[in-house]
Amino acid sequence: MTQTTDFGFREVPRDAKASMVREVFDSVAPKYDVMNDLMSLGLHRAWKQIFVAAIAAGPRETLLDLAAGTGDVAFLARKRGAGRVILSDINAAMLNVGQNRALQKGLADGLSYVCSDAERIPLPDRSVEKVSMAFGLRNCTDKDAVLREAFRVLRVGGRMHVLEFSRLEVDALRPLYDAWSFKALPAIGARIAKDSESYQYLAESIRMFPDQPTLAAMMERAGFERVKWQNLSGGIVAIHTGWKL
Repeated sequence: MTQTTDFGFREVPRDAKASMVREVFDSVAPKYDVMNDLMSLGLHRAWKQIFVAAIAAGPRETLLDLAAGTGDVAFLARKRGAGRVILSDINAAMLNVGQNRALQKGLADGLSYVCSDAERIPLPDRSVEKVSMAFGLRNCTDKDAVLREAFRVLRVGGRMHVLEFSRLEVDALRPLYDAWSFKALPAIGARIAKDSESYQYLAESIRMFPDQPTLAAMMERAGFERVKWQNLSGGIVAIHTGWKL
């Protein structure tokens, strides 16, 4: 029997999801930063600032940024003093946008790029001090494998930080949030990026992602200790942190 997994609200063959996600981000890459501002009403910038402050990568530390996309987290980390940042993403188009942005901003120094699947990170065991992943884990087929790989490449005493859409905890806002996600976002995607289906998938993928306690339990199963989370914007997003001890 063919194993299946979620692709938004659809069930698809498990071995097909990665290529389907890659196609989504191939499509959205040219307008990704503009769409992030529109999708989050600009809040993603504040969320990432808080996220990078929590990571607190120092000048002697290497940060592996999984699902690095167009480089927002990596650039902020370098500006805040991270010694080296490895940007890893399964999607070459997104990384190319990130590389071009780094050159335009004069931030290329201290950055390196790896086009790879987060389920199979091409780095040695215990090779980095920090691992981050912002708005990428929900797109992975085997989320447990990603967490295990992050644990493997971390040095003892290192931390993983995950910024991801989570479960809204303000009931009164749910109808507005649902209308924004399932009506406004695909319409904006069709107008700005000429692609409504990809943004429909992104909205659906948010709803399919584990809630705060479930993700915390997944991190603990992968080996992380002292796992905790911080809700932002009423739980629209959350930062999960776990230590390798």
